[in-house]
Amino acid sequence: MPAKRLKVVVTRRLPGPVELRLKELFDTELNETDTALTEAELADAVARADVLVSTVTDQIDGRILARAGDSLRLIAQFGAGVDNIDVQTAVQRGITVTNTPGVLTDDTADATLALILAVPRRLHEGIELMAQGHFDGWSPTWMMGRRLTGKRLGIIGMGRIGQAVARRAKAFGLQIHYHNRKPVARNFEEQLEATYWDSLDQMLARMDIVSVHCPHTPATFHLLNARRLQLMKPDAFIINTARGEVIDEAALARALRAGQLAGAGLDVFEREPKVNPDLVGLPNVILLPHMGSATLEGRVEMGEKVIINIKTFADGHKPPDRVIPAIL
Repeated sequence: MPAKRLKVVVTRRLPGPVELRLKELFDTELNETDTALTEAELADAVARADVLVSTVTDQIDGRILARAGDSLRLIAQFGAGVDNIDVQTAVQRGITVTNTPGVLTDDTADATLALILAVPRRLHEGIELMAQGHFDGWSPTWMMGRRLTGKRLGIIGMGRIGQAVARRAKAFGLQIHYHNRKPVARNFEEQLEATYWDSLDQMLARMDIVSVHCPHTPATFHLLNARRLQLMKPDAFIINTARGEVIDEAALARALRAGQLAGAGLDVFEREPKVNPDLVGLPNVILLPHMGSATLEGRVEMGEKVIINIKTFADGHKPPDRVIPAIL
């Protein structure tokens, strides 16, 4: 008698090849509408599933986990970040949590560098002017931005993505500075001539561009608050492709509108999909719809990692991308 196939519930639409493979391997239930599940729908999913394939739009907190059925033993997150999941409670209930680290490093770093290039050079303003038909000819003092070569880039969080951004930025002539829980390997610092700052406050006060690459945790919530934003130079720019909660958006909007910062490039927001209305329409701000990792290749690789994690778990082994809570 063939073994019972795992019941896998997928909360959002995934790339076609990933969905096809999931259906081949498991008893898979897909979300054909690609709308985020309501709290009630998510509670129903965890009650029925052996494996839940979740995404960042699913808030899997203690209340949802309390509704989980006895069969739920794996939450396979489609994404690297897991701040939407109460991992500690899940593990305490005997539910393994996995994610998909590493595959989106280059895609997110590319998008970050695009913002680092676009905001100081006012590229989005130029595009908008051309679309409106307001180009009347070249002028020596028109649409002047800021040169990148020689400027100081301060990276907050020197993990995989932070290091990938540093390598790209170095090639554009930026000086690399960073704040991290601890210094990175000496050979990496030497290769990029990177300067480590133990004090975030001191680094912020001296940077021309600041790029955020740390995860959202209780310790990093509003890490860049009003006080720290005021430390930055008025001609400095801030880029965030990590998590919106790391920056106090209201304080950022006030700083930008008051001329205390030169500009910002944001791909993530504190209350997604809502965007602080005070940020919308500012000429010195680029707002992107959380698309830093949005490449076909990257999303397919994410799906492949999800499948490997599920298959390894189903075979009775520890999945390669288990998420271990900091405190158990």
